[in-house]
Amino acid sequence: MKSLRIVLADDEFLTRMDLKEMLTELGHQVVGEAPNGLLALDLVRKLKPDLAILDVKMPKLDGIKAAKLITGEKLGMVILLTAFSEDELITSALDAGVMGYLTKPVTEKELAPALQIAWERYREIMLLKHKKVQLKERLNKDIRQEKLKNTSGKLSK
Repeated sequence: MKSLRIVLADDEFLTRMDLKEMLTELGHQVVGEAPNGLLALDLVRKLKPDLAILDVKMPKLDGIKAAKLITGEKLGMVILLTAFSEDELITSALDAGVMGYLTKPVTEKELAPALQIAWERYREIMLLKHKKVQLKERLNKDIRQEKLKNTSGKLSK
């Protein structure tokens, strides 16, 4: 797996510090840290990281709303981090388009596979979106050529 550039957001400084250490040990680079969702969103927009790891419960803008904006603006992938695992939160996380959901306290043993799976899924989705654009362009080209052929056929009669 490639080294990821990550923005990390959690209102608890110690959690951010522990996660940053684990991420660095796994070979990733934390390019920005935020104590709230609003600052996290600003950092993601400015720094264009591969991944944002966001705590669900943060001041100013919660992690789910920030995730929805990040994925909606196609700024990168998001993994949510929380001490809670209620069904409603999980459903909201899915609706926000996140690639993963980790519960606190996070261990390096849990973090590494979550990052790997999220990155691979994200790459697959981006590849499919790229192929969709290519197919759409090809289809439009074929339609234009067919219209041109039909028009020139009518003119020669």
